[in-house]
Amino acid sequence: MTRFSTLLSVTALLAAALPISPAHAAPPRDVDDLVGARGSSGENALQSRGYRIAKQNGLTNYWWNSAKDQCIRVVTYNGRYDAIDSASDGDCGHGGGNTAAAAVAGVAAIGLIAALASHKKSHNDSSAQHDSEYERGYHDGLYGGDYDRNDSEAYHSGFSAGNAERSNRLAANSQIVRGAPAAAQRACARRGDEFQNVPAGSSVPVSVYPQGGDRYEIIVASGHYRSRCTVTGNGNVMSMDPY
Repeated sequence: MTRFSTLLSVTALLAAALPISPAHAAPPRDVDDLVGARGSSGENALQSRGYRIAKQNGLTNYWWNSAKDQCIRVVTYNGRYDAIDSASDGDCGHGGGNTAAAAVAGVAAIGLIAALASHKKSHNDSSAQHDSEYERGYHDGLYGGDYDRNDSEAYHSGFSAGNAERSNRLAANSQIVRGAPAAAQRACARRGDEFQNVPAGSSVPVSVYPQGGDRYEIIVASGHYRSRCTVTGNGNVMSMDPY
């Protein structure tokens, strides 16, 4: 083997062994201090500065500030804001005639409310300390944070609920779910909220089974509950059953 080919082999091995971090643009000045913040505290800070969540895709969220006409992209890794950079108005559903992606404020808060309500119903525990520990665990699970080994029962339950919600959101963005018409997905999600008696916006489609013709069976997740929704492509729900 020549010296040059040996050098190439070593370089390839090093490249495979070392993690590669994506390059990100410098964050806008009004939010640059939030890089590295925990997901839950970062959300509170963004909301207090006039931002509202506009779109979510796995662990990447787009936030819109109407006062500044500014869209930012926030990437969460290991429970913290790993990167924040500017995004186009269209990414937040503004400008370019794109009005389809309307802002959805408090998506994580809705999921937390539904999960905590379900937990209280099962465990009959409503102390302030319990709720705080549950919320901390929920956000760690939701944003892919490390599990706190020095946990309480409330933290463990919250982490499990948050991790399940994270899986639901990832599944809701999958190619499989996108195989059903948007009208059918929205109709089943709304019916899922009613069927499981959870706050509006809690339920998301997680899998789709075409039934032939214009009929679909959509599995809807409402926290850790599941429902089977039979629906037509134009959003006519024919049946809703436990799954």
